[in-house]
Amino acid sequence: MNRARRVALRALSAYPLADPTLRFVALGENTTFQVRARTDSGEAERFLLRVHRPMRHGRFIDSTAAISSELRWLTALREQTDLVVPQPVPTRDGELITTTSAPDVPLTCSVLRWMEGRRYSSSPRPVYLRRLGGALARVHNHADTWPLPGGFVRIRWDWETFFGDTMQYGGINAAQVWDLLPDDLRRAFDQIAAAARHTMARLDERPGAVGLIHADLHLDNALFAGDVVKLIDFDDCGIGYRLYDVAVALWELRHRDDYAAMRTALIGGYTAHRPLPEDDLGDLDLFIAVREVAFGLWFVGTAQVNPVFRDRLPRTLDGIRRSLAVVLRAG
Repeated sequence: MNRARRVALRALSAYPLADPTLRFVALGENTTFQVRARTDSGEAERFLLRVHRPMRHGRFIDSTAAISSELRWLTALREQTDLVVPQPVPTRDGELITTTSAPDVPLTCSVLRWMEGRRYSSSPRPVYLRRLGGALARVHNHADTWPLPGGFVRIRWDWETFFGDTMQYGGINAAQVWDLLPDDLRRAFDQIAAAARHTMARLDERPGAVGLIHADLHLDNALFAGDVVKLIDFDDCGIGYRLYDVAVALWELRHRDDYAAMRTALIGGYTAHRPLPEDDLGDLDLFIAVREVAFGLWFVGTAQVNPVFRDRLPRTLDGIRRSLAVVLRAG
């Protein structure tokens, strides 16, 4: 943690922020800090500084270009829509990112303005899912009309990324993580992979089914202030299936007694702004299972290097088994 703090302080020297103080927020895919600092106007403000993990976006993608591309999309969303998304803070040289070393590994850092709001992941209600669905549809609508700028690089959330050897989890290549799975879970993952291959191939041919997506927009990544929903954590954004975005929003709610009401609310909010074909809704449970597989691989890989995840691994894998068993029985 001390190393990450030193990296963060060095990164902040590139920004027009005076007298910064740091407070650790989280160690996840990125290491994040809340920064309190004075801007050129002399006002004290809060910011989020992210120290990005190398190869966060896949083994074959330039992470620096990918992070810069994320921030360019956020900038476009802020300028071209009324969606409330994080505001990137440029360096003194006008760049969206800066790079420092720790001590010999180059690390990309970025700064966003802090966003206020309440999370309702622990007390979800249909009204929040409806607002989230509406915002998600508007994100997709913007992506359909925004020409990707030159040099835009983001992960492709396709079959190979979900089920092949594109990603790293806990610094371990995905293929190696597959080999760490218990045999019964490996068979279940393989069955989901086979079903997803067919469905994804069909959606690849459907106009509007694939494009820029948030890829991680569940209630933990939504802040609510009155009637406004603020969308955060675009770190996973990329080219993918719009139905996967819908599935992610529902994935953590799937075992609740009131899941049907949550699902209806999210889809109602979404379809108020963008159509969702009935055929796609028939594949929604499969894409929730795809999310389950992605989460399982990430958790197993991370458990190899993080003792907190290691302690929680048996219980987490049991939950995944139960969830996939329902989908596979229905299929």
